[in-house]
Amino acid sequence: MRIIIDMDEVMADNFPSFHRAAEERFGRVVRPEEYRGKKLYDLPGLAEVRNVLYEKGHFRHLPVIENAVEVVRELYEHYEVYIVTTATEFRYSFLDKYEWLEEHFPFIHHSRIVFCGDKSIVHGDFMIDDKAKNLDSFEGVGLLFTSSPNLNERRYHRVNNWLEVRDYFRQERKGRIAQEG
Repeated sequence: MRIIIDMDEVMADNFPSFHRAAEERFGRVVRPEEYRGKKLYDLPGLAEVRNVLYEKGHFRHLPVIENAVEVVRELYEHYEVYIVTTATEFRYSFLDKYEWLEEHFPFIHHSRIVFCGDKSIVHGDFMIDDKAKNLDSFEGVGLLFTSSPNLNERRYHRVNNWLEVRDYFRQERKGRIAQEG
């Protein structure tokens, strides 16, 4: 069974960087409830915060989302796990993301990392992503990882954190074993 896992807003948290840019560049402290259901840089006067995505080092220094390392390691032991991330839009993201994965997820073999521009090219049994548009073209089971911009999305099974991902796949394994056996 193959699991496709997105990186940004699933494994790596972009929001602290956006918060820092809003404060440093615009003198604005932004609270998460202000952008509930949308992106922080969609707030009036903060469109330029998105520009941090184009800066060298942005993707390299993102914090890991809580419990991601442990749960991805567990999934990696039981499934064919691929990390699939968009890396062609932002000039420096390829190397930044590769080095970030090497540091935080060293157990993931380089052949299981896919950098692309359009995720519709990937195939698998499950995809964990924070963007419904990536799940729309996926032929397997889509799991929507909760992030502020997707709070109003209702079409996919939602997982709010990595512990819920763990529980989902533990149940999936139990069901598969019961069917086989």
